[in-house]
Amino acid sequence: MGIVTDISIILIVGLIGGIIAQQLRQPLILGYILAGIIVGPSTTWLTITDTHNIELLAEIGVALLLFALGIEFSLKELKPVKKIALIGTPIQVGLTTLFGYLLGQFFGFDKVNSIWFGATISVSSTMVVLKTLMRQERLGTLSSRVMIGMLLVQDLAVVPMLIILPQLNNPQNALSILGYAGIKAAVFLVFMFFLGTKIVPKIIKYVASWNSRELFLLSITAMGLGIGYISYIFGLSYAFGAFVAGMVLSESDYGHQALNDIIPLRDLFVLLFFVSVGMLFDPSFLIKHWKMVIAAAVLISIIKGTIFSSLALIFKYHNVVPFALGLGLFQVGEFSFVLARVGISTNSISQDLYYLILNTAIITMVLTPVISNFTAPLYAWRRKSSKKEPLHTISIPNDEISEHIIIAGAGRLGNYIAEILSKFEIDFILIEMDYRKYESAKNKNYPVIYGDASQEVILKAAKVESANLMLITVPNIIISKTIVEQVKKLNQSLHTVARASSIEHLKLLNELGIYEAVQPEFEASLEIARQALIHYDIPRSEIQKFTDLVRRDLYSSLYENKDNYDELTNLQLASKLFDLTWFKIPDNSSLSGKSISELNIRNLTGVSIIGVLRKGALISNPDKDFIFSAGDNIAIIGNSKQISDFKKIFVVD
Repeated sequence: MGIVTDISIILIVGLIGGIIAQQLRQPLILGYILAGIIVGPSTTWLTITDTHNIELLAEIGVALLLFALGIEFSLKELKPVKKIALIGTPIQVGLTTLFGYLLGQFFGFDKVNSIWFGATISVSSTMVVLKTLMRQERLGTLSSRVMIGMLLVQDLAVVPMLIILPQLNNPQNALSILGYAGIKAAVFLVFMFFLGTKIVPKIIKYVASWNSRELFLLSITAMGLGIGYISYIFGLSYAFGAFVAGMVLSESDYGHQALNDIIPLRDLFVLLFFVSVGMLFDPSFLIKHWKMVIAAAVLISIIKGTIFSSLALIFKYHNVVPFALGLGLFQVGEFSFVLARVGISTNSISQDLYYLILNTAIITMVLTPVISNFTAPLYAWRRKSSKKEPLHTISIPNDEISEHIIIAGAGRLGNYIAEILSKFEIDFILIEMDYRKYESAKNKNYPVIYGDASQEVILKAAKVESANLMLITVPNIIISKTIVEQVKKLNQSLHTVARASSIEHLKLLNELGIYEAVQPEFEASLEIARQALIHYDIPRSEIQKFTDLVRRDLYSSLYENKDNYDELTNLQLASKLFDLTWFKIPDNSSLSGKSISELNIRNLTGVSIIGVLRKGALISNPDKDFIFSAGDNIAIIGNSKQISDFKKIFVVD
């Protein structure tokens, strides 16, 4: 069946490769490359027959990858780290390209191949880094924002590389060719600007009005690939046109939905692309040149990591950020495969260079999760072995503050808590390591310390010895664990309440002997379920009993060694089982204009009126002569039957 059989084999083997990569905690693209090696010419028992057509389909994967990148591109993401992203990243790309050129010359490649080598190794892997950050629960930290900002600019840098690098085949005419290509690109961009502002929004709006998911997906795919083809006709890169199409679409009201719909199709064709990359893998090259491959991987990792760390320091990012950048962005990325494939297809690079890029990228990608895990230990070692950094504090009371609350983390949760404590005039001190969050807390005039809450000097500055309570609001279990251990060393009797991001983390915190832990997602699910049950008029006493029992089952392991926990829980549950229900008196209710004694509510229904809220004023335990008015909110106590009878006899909301 030809290509149909080939695609079927690729999908099945790609699935197996993806599962293997997932189980080994590696990026899926490595599994796809493994699948390509299996179905490529290096094996004889499961070889793809129609390699050329698979490579053509893989080009669609590249176009869709750039198309989605264009849709996702947002200057807002770069704004918090704009200086290091927009200035530092081009410097990093330039320095890494220069190093790669020198390394290529050392390995014996010619000048053109060496420039290609330098360009391909200059970009890092967005997929690998994001997956690593998510697994380490570091997304949202300052270091992760810097990394993502630089990765985004790196990905954008690939677009001009796709235009410029192939022109190196004719160095004698390079300047004129590049100038002509620049003019064509400018004309194309002007044309696309007109198309994107005048025509595309109207087309997308018209298609969206049909409410057809299939036609919407077809239209945005046709737009991305069609504009890519127009770019190709202009003599520019097909992928460049797809990227511009994505940027045009991102400005419309339907950009988010377009990205959501295109991702599955993109991922399918990207699988074909990375399989085609693996199909070109030659095991004999690795066996023959293993010393060169290892040397390239080691040298690239060290030099590239050093460049990133140095840039972090130059742009005044201190603490853990230089370590995070150096140990997280040293790898060769997935867009290196895109550039390498273009180099092969245009006869710009040799097969040996392609194999070197492929092997180096795979090795550095595999090492990324392992190397990145050394960030926290190395940073901790550096802090212990170097001079203590000066503390930055604001609004910390000069007098001996005591019986206060320490809040580790000045994010949204920490700020909400600080706001509540301020209203109740309870003393607290915030600790925050993200400089922007620290500045935000400082602008609110909160007492805040800039630093790592897991460090002894920071906790002492927050007067942990005399504190009454420690609140850990950060979601990272590693950071929480370190803070708890340090707090126990400094103040064994201090109660600590921590945030747990999962049930597993809840159990780990329990093992650390924490006073109390809260699982936000669990609490949110209980509240949503409670609202649903209220909507179906299930008595609040039954709902409260159910939610308390579920909550008790989850948190029971935390309190099994506390003698008074069961007694306190039962008392709390009993107090909530009183069926206190609020009703609003509408204009047509028989309650309006009559007194409690006149209505004979107690004898008719069995409920008791315990409060009335009128125009913001609460009247508790109203006497028998109290007269109701339309708009009053009344609080009653009774069982479910009594409340039901009350609603039937007296019309209430």
